[in-house]
Amino acid sequence: MTNEAVPTITYSPLGQRIEGDGTYIDVEIYRRESDAGWILEVVDEENASTVYDDPFETDEAALAEVLASIQKYGLRVYLENGFPDEDVQSGTLH
Repeated sequence: MTNEAVPTITYSPLGQRIEGDGTYIDVEIYRRESDAGWILEVVDEENASTVYDDPFETDEAALAEVLASIQKYGLRVYLENGFPDEDVQSGTLH
């Protein structure tokens, strides 16, 4: 056993499931208690995860990023081929 403290994670109330195009994604927005920035993670129906590299200043900004991406590319951008190369977001697929 170690004496390392387990980090406390705070989840944003803005996290949500978004449905459309015959599928869905779960938007998860969270941060460690000791961090100022919010992490944005998008999980698709097959449990594949897109985690954005750079934290957002607010949870509202993180949600706005997802909504803007869906508006521009459609919901399936998180499921299929991802973002076009010329307009790569700061997300990485895990």
